Amino acid sequence: MTFDTFVEWLATGFLVLAIVAMFMLSAGMLTNVKIHYLTAGGNFYEKLHPATYFTFLAFFLLLMRSRGPIGEIDRMFSQSKLLLFYLLCWLFLLVQMFVLERPFTVIFDTFLTPVVLCLAIWQLSPSQRRPLAWAIHVTILINIVVGYYEYFSGHRLIPLTMGDIVVLGEWRSSAFLGHPLTASGVVAGYVLALLLRPALCPPILIRVPLIAFSLASLMAFGGRTALVTVLIVMGLLVAFEMLRMLQGKRIPLSAAILAICLLFAAGAVGFAALDLGIFDKMLLRFSSDKGSTLARYATFNLLSHFDWQELLLGPNPVRVTSLQSQLGLDYGIENFWISCIAQFGVIHTVALTVGLACLFTEIIRRADRGVWAMLLLMLTIAASSVSFSSKNIQLAQFIVLITVLLPRDEYRRTAAPPPVAQRRYRPVPA
Repeated sequence: MTFDTFVEWLATGFLVLAIVAMFMLSAGMLTNVKIHYLTAGGNFYEKLHPATYFTFLAFFLLLMRSRGPIGEIDRMFSQSKLLLFYLLCWLFLLVQMFVLERPFTVIFDTFLTPVVLCLAIWQLSPSQRRPLAWAIHVTILINIVVGYYEYFSGHRLIPLTMGDIVVLGEWRSSAFLGHPLTASGVVAGYVLALLLRPALCPPILIRVPLIAFSLASLMAFGGRTALVTVLIVMGLLVAFEMLRMLQGKRIPLSAAILAICLLFAAGAVGFAALDLGIFDKMLLRFSSDKGSTLARYATFNLLSHFDWQELLLGPNPVRVTSLQSQLGLDYGIENFWISCIAQFGVIHTVALTVGLACLFTEIIRRADRGVWAMLLLMLTIAASSVSFSSKNIQLAQFIVLITVLLPRDEYRRTAAPPPVAQRRYRPVPA
């Protein structure tokens, strides 16, 4: 084993730890074990998520390969030039944080860790990415099982917190992901990856029950936006397959029989669950959302309380907090762009949006076609919840799902055709 290979496998181990921390150590769990991640007080090193530390350790290890740090950085960014513009927008935002004397650790976990994760994961070979995929499968399935347990037992393993406030009376599961909406988004992304990339679980007798098991857990986590988005994507996939069948596509008879049996079984299980009232709480959220719609209207009304200078450069954080309390937005501004304008101003929000577009352009170049469904899910979540506008690692979680579970098959090499034997013809004497 060469030195470079050893370093890459060591970096793979740190990335596995980063993924485990990302899906198992939520902000609520860190608060529960007395780590001041979101709460006031504590030391500086407590303000960064453990996944950020493991990610940067893996990245710095990859810089120690034989080419040296300068050569490795040059090679990484020569293959991903648009990431330079994203980092420039991030530095622009960091300067604003220092000038206005705001907490700058907010943008480290939220906006810097994802791009470092991309650079580190893209340096690994397919065999080195395999442990990362297994880590994602195991951690998400553990969260799904814990989500079912919390839903049916009514006992929450980790208290649901909003900073220092413990939220009581919430029936939605959160598992180890910290919040029901975060858990719904992650599980929905996992379901989309299983749907759109069958190579993740080739045996159909395992993949179909796994998709059904994960999809049903969205009723326990209570994420309406994530559930509806996944169902729309599934409906589009079914409609596309039916259109191809009408155009003459042939399918094996065994596959058709299995699909019909599964359809009837899913219908029977669904009607039985509705009759037993298992998912009544989730269905009530579609008819009574406990003020979520009014909170979104108040979110749009928030911007009308600022003058043009505050809108351009960002208002005073104390004033924003007081206005949120007056408008009933104590749990956050449920729209990514409006929340960014309220924190950073229009100029920095536009720069950050362009930078994120550059980042996802590089991700799309290296991802499977299923990445478009994942992007649809991310945009829907960003437009309807606090999502990536607060201090969290949710953006990094989605990027890990895309880069590890939905890579482009660029390593598949087609075998070269065998050389044609050339015959030599000798002149025959007359």
